[in-house]
Amino acid sequence: MTDLDERVVLLDEDGEPIGTAAKSSVHRTDTPLHLAFSCHLRDPDGRLLVTRRALTKRTWPGVWTNSFCGHPSPDEDLPSAVARRARDELGVTITDLRLVLPDFRYRATDASGIVENEICPVFTAVTADELQPDPDEVAEHRWIDAGDLEVAVSMAPWAFSPWLNLQLIELATAPGR
Repeated sequence: MTDLDERVVLLDEDGEPIGTAAKSSVHRTDTPLHLAFSCHLRDPDGRLLVTRRALTKRTWPGVWTNSFCGHPSPDEDLPSAVARRARDELGVTITDLRLVLPDFRYRATDASGIVENEICPVFTAVTADELQPDPDEVAEHRWIDAGDLEVAVSMAPWAFSPWLNLQLIELATAPGR
């Protein structure tokens, strides 16, 4: 499925599905609330993957962020969507998928005026695969210690996606961290 064909699930203020729309038409200056997800990927040594968004991305191009994000298709459950996106964006399979922030929600505006407005459950997962990132999605990537990421984000929050900044705050207080 191409980005032009991809559909996202639109949500009401209570997080209930109210329809779908083409992904290509949703991200704009008045983006409607929609369903997404984020995943923080670790390797078998416990290092965390951070990725730098491709310079051609419509929103937050060139910004460092969590491992990967995406949108479930209208009839796709979230775990399947996360696994699909890991394959599509990073060329990996995942194990130990865990929902860690089921109610994460944010709204942010990038420098071009494009708005992200998402209910975005956050997952963690593990991969032992060698990364094969899609260059249309990922400009760079690094495996790092989670503590080093927290320090980097606290020192230079503008270099990271707003959702990563907010997720790290919530993950720091999440049960079972």
